[in-house]
Amino acid sequence: MTGRFRVAGVQYDMRPVASFEAFAAQCAHHVAAAAEWSAEACLFPEFLTTQLLSIPRADGRPADIGDLDTHTEAYRALFSDLAARHRMTIVAGTHVHRRDGALRNAAHVFLPDGRLETQEKLHLTPTEVAPWGIAPGEALRILDLPFARAAVLICYDVEFPELARQARARGADILFVPSCTDDRQGFHRVRHCCHARAIEDQVFVATTHTVGNLPVEWMRANVGNAAAITPCDVHFPPGGIQAQGEMNLEQIVVAEFDLGSLHRARAAGSVRTWQDRRGDLYPLAE
Repeated sequence: MTGRFRVAGVQYDMRPVASFEAFAAQCAHHVAAAAEWSAEACLFPEFLTTQLLSIPRADGRPADIGDLDTHTEAYRALFSDLAARHRMTIVAGTHVHRRDGALRNAAHVFLPDGRLETQEKLHLTPTEVAPWGIAPGEALRILDLPFARAAVLICYDVEFPELARQARARGADILFVPSCTDDRQGFHRVRHCCHARAIEDQVFVATTHTVGNLPVEWMRANVGNAAAITPCDVHFPPGGIQAQGEMNLEQIVVAEFDLGSLHRARAAGSVRTWQDRRGDLYPLAE
């Protein structure tokens, strides 16, 4: 693939909602806005559906992370319909659900032809391990999307260069990085690693974060923005930022990536960080 494609990153406001319908309306608004900008893909942040934990329970008990699985069917139906209606690929953040008896934090990628692809988070933060009791995924998937080959590295996953190297070795041209961070240090860890992965592997990176405040344990503060990140070479902006949003505001960031420029940079850029790897000194990703 050598064409251009547009990606919309949603800086999603984690405000309380009274019902699943309110959550659906907020999501549908952002997808419709992305469609108005002719985006081929729309990226939502990690832990998108934790917003549903703010819905008051009939028994008065505070909702916990395991309750999200009760919304799995409705969540999948919502984004499947939005992807088909707008003829768009939607990386619908992540949703915590049960698989094989264990909770999993999984990105859901809805394609306009009705396909659903999932990528479970492979590296878990301390909060995900305890108190939430989430289990890690077992494999990295490469996704054949209508506009490019891609991989989804969920937040902490992008902090492990071996994983992105594996994605590039298997043909990925873009990494989607849905994230959720509760302080500026966490935000910058993810952002700096996104830049490093783009430079090391000569790939595009699309990332976005949750913003706002949610009265749910471990989700009370959200810090970040969305960005479209490129390698740092003459074919791209000097700082490797195609576009980015304002910090901590609900908005959509739209950017256009050019696969032709990416392939030219790989073949004849100022540096060739992929071809110049030293397999005689360290193992190469395959």
